[in-house]
Amino acid sequence: MFPQMASGYDRAITVFSPDGRLLQVEYALAATKRTPLAIGIKCAGGVVLAASRRQASPLASPPEKIYMIDEHVGAIAAGLIGDGLILVDRSRLEAQYHRLIYGEPITVRNLAKRLALFKQQFTQYAGLRPFGVIMIFGGID
Repeated sequence: MFPQMASGYDRAITVFSPDGRLLQVEYALAATKRTPLAIGIKCAGGVVLAASRRQASPLASPPEKIYMIDEHVGAIAAGLIGDGLILVDRSRLEAQYHRLIYGEPITVRNLAKRLALFKQQFTQYAGLRPFGVIMIFGGID
C-alpha cells in the first residue's frame, strides 16, 4: 500500500526525510489518488460538481460525495470518506459562524481559505495527521 517504512521519518509529521520530504503528507496525497474522479466545472449560469461512484459491494450503497455547505455553496470530496465528513462539518461551521458574526453569507473564496488554514494545522502539530481528502467548493457569491 505504502512504500517501505522510511526509518522512522514517516512516524512524525514534522520530521523531514533525508531527501527533504514530509512522508505523512505524501501518504495523505496518495490516499486521494486511489479514489474515483471528482470534478467541478464553472459555467455561465453557475457551477457543476460531479463525481463518479465506485460500488465496492452490491450490498453496500456508495457514499455521498457532494455536500451542501450553505444555501449558496456546495462541495465535493475525493479521498478518505471519514476525513471528508470532518471537513464538510468544519466547512458548515465556518459558514454558520460567518453568517452569525457578519450577518451575510460567506464567500466561496473565504470559505476555501478558512478550510485551508484548518487543514494546514494538521500538517504542523504532533498528534495530528494530514487529511487524506481533496475538496472542491463551488457556489454563487
